[in-house]
Amino acid sequence: MIEPKIFRSGVRPNWCPGCGDFSVLNALTHSFSELDLAPHQITTVSGIGCSGRISGYLNTYGFHGVHGRALPVAQGVKLANRDLTVMAIGGDGDGLGIGLNHLIHAIRRNVDVTYIIIDNHIYGLTKGQTSPTSPTGFTSKSTPKGSLDTAVSPIQLALSAGIGFLGQAFVGNPKQMIKLIESGIKYNGFSLIIALSNCITYNKVNTLKWFRENIHDLDNDETYSPSDRKQALLSAVEHNDLVTGLIYHEEKASCQDLLPGYPNRPLVAQNLTPQQEILDNLTAAFY
Repeated sequence: MIEPKIFRSGVRPNWCPGCGDFSVLNALTHSFSELDLAPHQITTVSGIGCSGRISGYLNTYGFHGVHGRALPVAQGVKLANRDLTVMAIGGDGDGLGIGLNHLIHAIRRNVDVTYIIIDNHIYGLTKGQTSPTSPTGFTSKSTPKGSLDTAVSPIQLALSAGIGFLGQAFVGNPKQMIKLIESGIKYNGFSLIIALSNCITYNKVNTLKWFRENIHDLDNDETYSPSDRKQALLSAVEHNDLVTGLIYHEEKASCQDLLPGYPNRPLVAQNLTPQQEILDNLTAAFY
């Protein structure tokens, strides 16, 4: 088994001390280690924002994309090389703002990618504006008199879109986060894991203490069944989305399983040189 530290690139993170992103980075390296993966077997795709820097802090193949576009890149990587473990990582602004439509269609398409949304209810990198998950009335630099918008619920949205694997973790509970990431990676299809996080600098409301006081841990709820989509949705509504643990799990065929003619050998391992006969036929079609 490769030690977790091997998955660190050696680049020192420049996140604010106390940022929840450190916990997610640590959970990722431990999950890779526990699954006995090697750095060359993993690709990490990230978007823009504080969390977007994480691809540079990991010793894996990495791609630092543009705002909201981590999922299209991650899906393309997986379809091109099905042997890779592909992770997409972004923040609530990145994934639930400009990237929201990509999330819905990634759930529908069900490509075998694990997507982690680090949700701290605020834009951190751009210095503290209201984000898609900020609650109504939230005051920030962009909403000094309180936000008028209704917050996006990634849990309710994902369940409604037909998600097969959905979990939510809290950065203050690293063991649970590691377990969820491992399960998400092993799941055959699109898996979404939301990491409830604090922003130590700009969000003084949703602190670590606040999360601990308001979270309902489904792992400790004996009446909860993660195979019941209706119960998952009702639980999210009842607890204002502040539920952690495995929220929903359903086995179903992934995009790769259903895609006609999708080869078992990855694209990168195939000889893509076209036969002369095929080239001649293509050329003849234009005359």
